[in-house]
Amino acid sequence: MSMNETIKLQLNHRSIRSFTDQQIPQEQVDLLISAAQHASTSNFFQQYSIIGVTDPEKKQALAKIGNQHYIAEADRLFVFVVDMNRNAKIAEAKEQPTDILGSTDFFFRAFSDTVIAAQNLVIAAESLGLGAVYLGSILNDPQAVIDLLKLPKYTFPAFGIAIGYPNQSPQLKPRLPKEAVYHENEYQPIEQPSEKLKAYDHDVNQYYDLRDANRRVDTFTNQIAKAVSAEQSENKRKMLDTLKAQGLIQY
Repeated sequence: MSMNETIKLQLNHRSIRSFTDQQIPQEQVDLLISAAQHASTSNFFQQYSIIGVTDPEKKQALAKIGNQHYIAEADRLFVFVVDMNRNAKIAEAKEQPTDILGSTDFFFRAFSDTVIAAQNLVIAAESLGLGAVYLGSILNDPQAVIDLLKLPKYTFPAFGIAIGYPNQSPQLKPRLPKEAVYHENEYQPIEQPSEKLKAYDHDVNQYYDLRDANRRVDTFTNQIAKAVSAEQSENKRKMLDTLKAQGLIQY
């Protein structure tokens, strides 16, 4: 199989949740931001912002919101923000209406910009020998994050990324078999998933998560079943209301 260093890096991706005390040089941080900025962007609108959180109190506040202590322990913490505020200001300065920025269409464009930029940053970080973990947990309370980071109208915190020098080497987490995710020409539903994914369930069950090194991870299908039957928190149930209050997804 043809393989190069970039693909090797991607296939070796692991989430790192324990970091050393070594600091990342500022020039490397600048390089990571530059890599993020060179990601593809819908219509060249560049509708995202990156907030580097360096204030220890704010890092602790985000760790409390996410209920994950390592959020505050990473040398660098970034919050990726869906950002149409900047373009709204540009439109207003040119005396143009901004209602369209509240559309679902524009939200998905901006969200895509944000995700693609973040992945560029993570791959760049890993190429420098750094470790990273995505932090969807900051959405445990998006309004608290909005208030903490003073996010204006037409913005929304998508997720965080904690980056630092790795202090652990987790097992590679097994991925779904190719036939479960790749479809040619049309969608092919998985019939009898418990049977078709039996071998994968076994692989996942053998995986040890270093967050609890003495416990095997539950099977994939059991994890999905538990996730969809779990009760969401009040903050997550009202996330659409929070988005609308930010001027987003109005129609």
